[in-house]
Amino acid sequence: MSDRTTPAGRATTRVLLAGDRHIVDRLSYGHTPALARQVRNAGGGLRWFERQLTPRKVKDRGTGAYLTWFPSLSRTPEDLYQRKKSGVEENWEVMNDYQSYVILRRTYSQRQVLELMTELWENHLHVPVGADAAFTWRKRYGDVIRKHALGRVDRLLQAAVLHPAMLLALDAGISTWQHPNENLARELLELHTVGRGEYTEDDVKQAAQVLTGYHVDLWGTFAFSYSTADHAVGPVNVMGWKHANADADGRAAARSLVRYLAHHPATAERIARKLVVKLVSDAAPQTLVRRLARIYLEHDTDIRPVLRALVRSEEFRDARGQKVRDAGEDVVATHRALGVRVTEPGEKARGTGNGWAAHTLPTQCQRLGLKPFDWPRPDGAPITDDAWATPSRMLGGSRNHWLMAGSYWPSRGIVYRKPTAWLPQRRMRFGAFVDHLSRTMLGVPATRRVVVACCRAADVSASDVVHAEHPVIVHRLGFVLTTLLDSPTHLSR
Repeated sequence: MSDRTTPAGRATTRVLLAGDRHIVDRLSYGHTPALARQVRNAGGGLRWFERQLTPRKVKDRGTGAYLTWFPSLSRTPEDLYQRKKSGVEENWEVMNDYQSYVILRRTYSQRQVLELMTELWENHLHVPVGADAAFTWRKRYGDVIRKHALGRVDRLLQAAVLHPAMLLALDAGISTWQHPNENLARELLELHTVGRGEYTEDDVKQAAQVLTGYHVDLWGTFAFSYSTADHAVGPVNVMGWKHANADADGRAAARSLVRYLAHHPATAERIARKLVVKLVSDAAPQTLVRRLARIYLEHDTDIRPVLRALVRSEEFRDARGQKVRDAGEDVVATHRALGVRVTEPGEKARGTGNGWAAHTLPTQCQRLGLKPFDWPRPDGAPITDDAWATPSRMLGGSRNHWLMAGSYWPSRGIVYRKPTAWLPQRRMRFGAFVDHLSRTMLGVPATRRVVVACCRAADVSASDVVHAEHPVIVHRLGFVLTTLLDSPTHLSR
């Protein structure tokens, strides 16, 4: 994205059309000049979005390298447990690495829609990073979610619900016919599929029988297996799904049950509503929810036609600026707006505290209220505005904004833009400079209110001329950048 200079000497930076900008706001983790160029080169927001729905068509160089930054994310479950048992590495350290890893992906991946949908499903099918023993399989669970995030929901549910991490989190890895554990069956019905009011206690009990036999070697090798001797055989009926369940190997029956629930009309409506709340508005229009639910069922639970219809809907178009960024979204968008580059921490960074940027990312989120996947209950973190439009979130976000805008913290393993790099030309009026910053960081022209706020923050007038040696650039730039990051434009999407 190049700057243009007007006859009056005012530098301007191109911005996207309002409709394209809205698509980027909702379907990415925040504006960058490079993203704006991609949208224009694609021919607009809708064409950019359509290409994003096929991730393999989007080059994403470098994102895979983040895995090498955190060696334990590639270790086997048994190795991770032995390291914890011997005191080499605690489970929370491994999970902090996983949180950092996913934040880096969200920040720098070119496959923004894939990352966003991976987060949505990882929250819907929530396995808390603090769940007992789940850390051994948690990163692999995230990989499974990402693999299916833009595909068919019935396949996603089968892969996620029957995954070792989910089994560990909900005590289903030791469920047997003698002692069937109902936790997974209950959450499968209540949270993952049809929702409250759609099932009975008998449905829970019979679903629990179907799900027996899956086994994780708890506090041993953590190997995942299936024990036919532990499966409860016998006819079952769950919400109209009937199965003889006569085979000691009940895996086919379990997959059939999950598929049936994925295709249930109540599941279609719950998933449609979640998409609308996340991507459109907390006050989810019922007409849109029902329309998307119908498309979901008509396309065999493929989520892409649903997303296409949502993005092209009148309700989506009319919902600009109606969603608040949550903790993780704020942190990622701040990194993107400031154009910072997080670098590989290396071995010397481990055990030296959390001053290295790659390890501070979860801490930055915590200051706003929640680290990724840290929500302790199985229902997943809230996605409605009332959870994130709070004074404590504002104060935590403002602190993060100030520390990063001033290049104060994190101070190691990160490359900030030099103050003079923000100047598009040698000399310019401060009001024009603020407009340039707003267009570059936030993707929108600066309003009069924003210019006035920045003037007060920098103690200058809009007509003052700034340059590389001016006090605004040398000493007060952090105040100006923070003012933009604290604006409603940055705090919403």
